[in-house]
Amino acid sequence: MKILYVGPTLPDARERAGDIIVHGPAIQGDVFQAVEEGAAVIGIIDGGFEYTAPVWHKEILYALSAGVTVVGAASMGALRAAECHLFGMIGVGKIFQEYRDGIRVDDSDVAQVHGPEELGWLSLSEPLVNVCATLDALVDRQILSSGEADHLSAVARSIFFKDRTWRSLLEHADLIDENRRSPIAAALQRLAVNQKRADAIELLTVMSQFADIRSIPELEWQFQRTTLWNEMVKQHSVARVTGNLS
Repeated sequence: MKILYVGPTLPDARERAGDIIVHGPAIQGDVFQAVEEGAAVIGIIDGGFEYTAPVWHKEILYALSAGVTVVGAASMGALRAAECHLFGMIGVGKIFQEYRDGIRVDDSDVAQVHGPEELGWLSLSEPLVNVCATLDALVDRQILSSGEADHLSAVARSIFFKDRTWRSLLEHADLIDENRRSPIAAALQRLAVNQKRADAIELLTVMSQFADIRSIPELEWQFQRTTLWNEMVKQHSVARVTGNLS
């Protein structure tokens, strides 16, 4: 069984997933549950983080220790892959590479506001990783000067992730010549690069290449069942029995 956790980064994931079972963004306990249910390959793209406990590194280690292939990209998956790749988690895509190499360090670079699944995970803000990818593309196409791109990048970083949109970006860009605002706005809308989506699609390709079978792990570390881990397992077991597990 292959399981993928994804939401606003790839709203059409189910149409692209083939034999991969698609769930919404991962929260704490989801990966543990997937392992207990027999998953052989787990992909993480999106994850909850503000109003719920995020997917725990410990449960990823648990999955790896059980021979499960765990792959991450694009959003929460890229963060967890950068943090856990030394333990065997596989990272995919440019965003993962930037976190792994220390080019990016702020979790909020991938954060975005979005609507519910019922509204197609409608995006309501622009994640910084997409802004930066777009600015780089416009410089490469000589639509933006490097100075304009540097200024817009700095402005984008200064805007709280919930408020970051193409409109708010230009509204705060006080060093952009007034004659340049209209063509820049048009270029940002027309040529925007969705790096998160690109990395998510790459993850689907990688997941499809793995056999749907657990491996015999050869690890240089040993999974430790700590007090916190045992408490999480206990709470999870109670939730399953009472039917309160989403």
